[in-house]
Amino acid sequence: MACAQTGSGKTAAFLLPILEMLMRGDVAASQFKELQEPEVVIVAPTRELINQIYLEARKFSFGTIIRPVVVYGGTSTGHQIRQVLQGCNVLCGTPGRLLDIISKGKVGLSKVQFLVLDEADRMLDMGFEPDMRKLVTAFDMPSKQNRQTLMFSATFPEEIQRMAADFMKTDYLFLAVGQVGGACGDVHQTILQVDQYSKRNKLIEILTNIGIERTMVFVDTKRKADFLAAFLCQENFPTTSIHGDREQREREQALGDFRSGKCPVLVATAVAARGLDIEHVQHVINFDLPSTIDEYVHRIGRTGRCGNVGKAISFFDSNTDLRIARTLVKVLSDAQQEVPTWLEEFAFAAYGTSYHNPLGKVFASVDSRKVSLILYFNKNLKEVIHVCSLIQSIQLLRLFCEC
Repeated sequence: MACAQTGSGKTAAFLLPILEMLMRGDVAASQFKELQEPEVVIVAPTRELINQIYLEARKFSFGTIIRPVVVYGGTSTGHQIRQVLQGCNVLCGTPGRLLDIISKGKVGLSKVQFLVLDEADRMLDMGFEPDMRKLVTAFDMPSKQNRQTLMFSATFPEEIQRMAADFMKTDYLFLAVGQVGGACGDVHQTILQVDQYSKRNKLIEILTNIGIERTMVFVDTKRKADFLAAFLCQENFPTTSIHGDREQREREQALGDFRSGKCPVLVATAVAARGLDIEHVQHVINFDLPSTIDEYVHRIGRTGRCGNVGKAISFFDSNTDLRIARTLVKVLSDAQQEVPTWLEEFAFAAYGTSYHNPLGKVFASVDSRKVSLILYFNKNLKEVIHVCSLIQSIQLLRLFCEC
C-alpha cells in the first residue's frame, strides 16, 4: 500500500519493477490460445487513466517479449477481445469492461502474479468495491497469499485503508513517500473569495491575463462543464470539455485538442481530476471547489508535476464551501502557502458546526494500523504505567509524545 504526492512517478514505480520481474521469469505472450492468462492485472477508475497506464507499459516494454493490452468501456468489445487474443501479459482495464471480458471466457486469472489498483482509494470508495471483490473471489485468481497486491494513491484515508486490508496479505507493507495527502510544494495555491454570480467574470479576467497557457478548469457538474466551455468559446477562448456523459471518442478528442494546444482551456469534472499526466499544464482553476479535500489535492496535482512549477487558483463561495474551509487552511499551511485572513475567519466560524472535523484530520498519512496501536495504548495508559518502572514509564510517555 503506497502513498506519494501527485506527479511523483507512482506509475513508473510499479510498472518498471513488475516488467523487470516478468522478463527475469522468461515470460512470453502466446497468440495461439483462446484463453489468455496474463501475469499482471492493472485496474484504474477512469478510461483516460487506464489508457495512460497502458501507453506507459507499452513504452517501457518496447522491444521485449512482454505484451500489454488495454480494455475499457465506450469502445468496441469485439476489437478489444481480438487485441487480447493476440497475446496478453499485462492486462490494463477499467472494472466494468475487465469483468465483462473475463466473464466471456476470454481471460483467465489463474496465472496472475501481480494485481495493481491505481488510485486505490477511489477504486474502493466510489462504488467499485463490489467489482473489486468480485474480481478477486468470483474467478480463478490466486488468493492474496499467492499473489502480490499493490495499491497506489496520493491520498489514503484510514477507513479506506481498513477496507483495502481485505485485499492484502496480513503483513502488508505501508510505504509513504514525501508529505502524503498534502498538496505538492511545486504548486502555488491561491484562494479567491468569489460568490456564485461573479465566478464567470472572474474566470474571464484570469484567462485574459493567462493568455494561451494551458489551463484546466474544474466544475462540479457535467452540465456546467458543457455550458461553461460554450460560454468561453463565445468569449474567444478556445475551449473544450470532458466529463462522464461524453462519448469516448469525444473524450479522447477533447484530451487530444488540449494536449496539442488547439484548445488551451479544458473544462472538466472529477473524471479528469486523478492520475492524468498532461504536459505543460501551467494552471488549474477550481471554478467550483470540491466537497472533499482529497479531491482538491488531486485536482491541483494536474499541474506542478515531475518537478515543474504550476499555479492553482480556487474560487471560494462562503455559501457553499464552508465544509472545506478548515481542511483547506491546513493544506495551505502544510504546503507553506499564504492563508488569507478571511479564510481563517471562515474556518474558525465553522468550528462547532456540522462542517467541523474535531480531530482536525485531512487524510491518513500514516499506516492506520500504527494509529490503532497508539490509540489502544493511550486508552490503557494507566495499566501500562502500573506494570512499568518509573524510568520505563517516562520513556513510554516520551514515545507517545513523539508519535
